Amino acid sequence: MEKLKAYIEALIEDSITTIKSINGGDISSAYRIDTSKNSYFLKQNTSPIALAMFQTEAYGLNTIAKTNTIKTPSVLACESFEDSAFLLMEYIEWKSPSSEDFKNLGRQLAQLHKHTSESFGLEQNNFIGRLSQSNTKHTSWVNFYTNERLLPQLELAKQKGLLQSSECPNLELIKPKLKPIFDDIKPSLLHGDLWSGNYLISKNGEPYLIDPAVYYGHHEIDIAMTKIFGGFGDPFYTSYSAAISPDKHTEGRIEIYQLYYLLAHLNMFGKSYYESVSSILTKYF
Repeated sequence: MEKLKAYIEALIEDSITTIKSINGGDISSAYRIDTSKNSYFLKQNTSPIALAMFQTEAYGLNTIAKTNTIKTPSVLACESFEDSAFLLMEYIEWKSPSSEDFKNLGRQLAQLHKHTSESFGLEQNNFIGRLSQSNTKHTSWVNFYTNERLLPQLELAKQKGLLQSSECPNLELIKPKLKPIFDDIKPSLLHGDLWSGNYLISKNGEPYLIDPAVYYGHHEIDIAMTKIFGGFGDPFYTSYSAAISPDKHTEGRIEIYQLYYLLAHLNMFGKSYYESVSSILTKYF
């Protein structure tokens, strides 16, 4: 760490007074760095894919920031260093959210979702957790969600022995089931991995998004992820729905969108997610 400390001091042109290990997720080591002038957030990882993960994270943060709808931490550096990679960002002093903070988060997320594109996907692939996430572009949402989201995770689960082939629907089964409820969907810029650990409320009440897995998809994807593990107050959903209304198919789509995240968790963390995955597969396919 001493060598990296010296390297970062040269980058920020300031002397570091303290480096403190903090909670930063399941994948990377995380640190708060303080100088006499500023505080920084450092993520470090020795995985062979660490630099690629951090590069796509930085790209996602910058992409969201450019919409001027909701804040993200400023990215200061994303580099390889010796046998690891690191991502250096501004440190956001945060607080527990109030009802008003949840309203602002819902409203600003809806504004982010109003940024659209001609197609679903993104110019580059990225990651969901430590798993690769394909963002190959499609003009059809049912084609994108089937081919770039569900099928890769189902195939990986079969390869890992977490699902049997008989439990996994194929392309010919998935598309006809989804098409009736996937019509007339427009691309929205998504955070892509919006659980309660991936937003912050700053000390002055401003929402921030962190750790994105951005692409253009259906706006309900982000809402579906918020409902898997909780951590978003009712004012968040009320505020969001006032800006973007649900429709008669929303409830069913939410479960189908949660399937992707639950499959990813099954593939990353194992059998504890099997029942949740199996229940949705049985219900819809």
